Amino acid sequence: MPRVAIVIVTYHSAAEIAGCLDSLAGLPETEIVVVDNASTDGTPAQANRPGTRLIANSRNLGFAGAVNQGVRATSAPFVLLLNPDAQLQHGLSALIAQFEDPFTGAAGGSLTGPDGQAQTGFMARNLPTPAALIFELLGINRLWPRNRVNWHYRCLGLNPSAAADVEQPAGAFLMFSRSAYEKVGGFDERFYPVWFEDVDFCAQLKEAGYRVRYTPEAVANHTGGHSIDTLPMEIRQRYWYGSLLEYAAKRYSPLAFRAVCFAVALGAGLRAVPALLRTIAGSGEVARGVNVVVVYGSVARIAFRRLFRKKPGN
Repeated sequence: MPRVAIVIVTYHSAAEIAGCLDSLAGLPETEIVVVDNASTDGTPAQANRPGTRLIANSRNLGFAGAVNQGVRATSAPFVLLLNPDAQLQHGLSALIAQFEDPFTGAAGGSLTGPDGQAQTGFMARNLPTPAALIFELLGINRLWPRNRVNWHYRCLGLNPSAAADVEQPAGAFLMFSRSAYEKVGGFDERFYPVWFEDVDFCAQLKEAGYRVRYTPEAVANHTGGHSIDTLPMEIRQRYWYGSLLEYAAKRYSPLAFRAVCFAVALGAGLRAVPALLRTIAGSGEVARGVNVVVVYGSVARIAFRRLFRKKPGN
């Protein structure tokens, strides 16, 4: 019986999946499953190779739905969730070793970018507080990245060379035990089609009393954003803000949730103003400026609609 099931969710990942699977070739005691969410760029053909099970969906189930599908199709006691734009370098055994502690529910490793540097601020974070999301939405973290709220949220004080307890390793390179996964009910498929489902999963683990670990001995190279970059701006914004609000509705008090809603609306307005001014002045691409204003107007409407329905999925 394999010890580790490696689940890879693909969506328009033809340019990345071959390198990902090559990095997994020859690993002992593993089963590899690629769940494709109705890609139209030839991804299934690239993923259909010996030693890999391909599940080609006829429609996009969303990231959470595809993860759950992949986990159900495997039987190993540990599951490694790996992005198609991530290539495992070494340390699979180091991740497995974290589960010698029965209270460990998940573990992540070091993600390095194309420059070879650790992706600090992404590969391990603390769960977002309402203040962290509000700072993010209002652009405070971008203008003042080393503020205390952002420092805590993005674990900017983490030593990438030292093992540590963390709250949320990146879903791009995340191992969890099947027992912990089953105890918390898997990934919440209401986070559709993408974003915040891995954050919510780690929040569920914390609520259930599990530890989550970071180990630098496990390393994967990671590009990032390949699927999202294929989507139009208005779709990306709708997905990200929608999932953020879903998380806030599920995890925060009614008062904190409403504060996040107002921050979404205000932040959208702040992002739309420069484009509106450029459009009025006739500088730049008028059509693009109008599109930006329309996109963020739509985001603000989503936030105000959510004000009147606290519960996620309602």
